[in-house]
Amino acid sequence: MDDVLRFIYEYRNEIFIIILSVFLGIEVISHVPAVLHTPLMSGANAIHGVVIIGSIIVMGHAHETLPKVLGFIAVILGTLNVVGGFVVTDRMLEMFRKKKSK
Repeated sequence: MDDVLRFIYEYRNEIFIIILSVFLGIEVISHVPAVLHTPLMSGANAIHGVVIIGSIIVMGHAHETLPKVLGFIAVILGTLNVVGGFVVTDRMLEMFRKKKSK
């Protein structure tokens, strides 16, 4: 428990910035009009692609277990976001296609 408290005290500024970033991201995304969701999803897919590549690089250079585990988790979560983003983008674009007439 002392290690956790020491970690929180040592990295309190970084933890504060992460918490503020989460709330700011939620606030910004919740006010985006529906028309802009597809372009934003494409941008998010590109960012998560960079996260996946960075995670693979970190795992390749890691010699300890913790960086390998964190890199693996980042690869899995980034891949889920990319695949989910493509699925959502495809479904949204499907709404704008004309129906085939019989």
